Amino acid sequence: MKRFFRDLLRSSWVQRALGVLAAEYLRLVWLTNRFSYLPADIYQQVEPQMPAIFAFWHGQHLMTPFIKNKKSYRAKVLISRHRDGEFNAIAAERLGIGTIRGSGDHGGAFHRKGGVGAFREMLLALGENWNVATTADVPKRARVVGLGVIMLARESGRPIMPFAMVTSRFIRLKNWDSTTINLPFGRGAVVGIEPVYVPPDANAETMEKLRLQVETLLNEATRLAYAAVGRPEAALG
Repeated sequence: MKRFFRDLLRSSWVQRALGVLAAEYLRLVWLTNRFSYLPADIYQQVEPQMPAIFAFWHGQHLMTPFIKNKKSYRAKVLISRHRDGEFNAIAAERLGIGTIRGSGDHGGAFHRKGGVGAFREMLLALGENWNVATTADVPKRARVVGLGVIMLARESGRPIMPFAMVTSRFIRLKNWDSTTINLPFGRGAVVGIEPVYVPPDANAETMEKLRLQVETLLNEATRLAYAAVGRPEAALG
């Protein structure tokens, strides 16, 4: 019976149904939360620097498709090839976001999980004037920025835009990345602080310094975002 339900959940029609339901639920959340932006002119500041690499924490990804609400920005997001990524990809595409399938992990599983191909596809997308969105932390190491996003910025010459997008009402799961399920009928906030550029000749020492800078900016953006919606304690989760 357990295998039956596992196979059922992996079936293409169930994955598609879950993706459609997820997309429409997130659209409801977006429409019923009152969002603020910090800084208030964040879009005016970011637009001249596009295409850019938009980086966010694992577990805070569900509302990120709506960061392009102001205009029809061209954007693609990196989504895992894991079976759980299937309905996430379907949901993202239904919300108008292109998808790149692969892993952000630059450890031993990088090749096996399609990391090399995904990295090349992200470079190509940036070169073709697409914005690229990706989690900054690699799987199983929440809130620790991996070198993947730094390497992408170095090779593409495009800036990293660390940001946080949160809602005041949510359910937080007890998994490795503390996945946040955003809820409708509350307040929301989008916070970005400053871009991070990686020089094309950046050595290991420079890349580590910039990795830590992105990590600091993401934590600060998360803190400011939860404070903006009246939930400062949630930034610690």
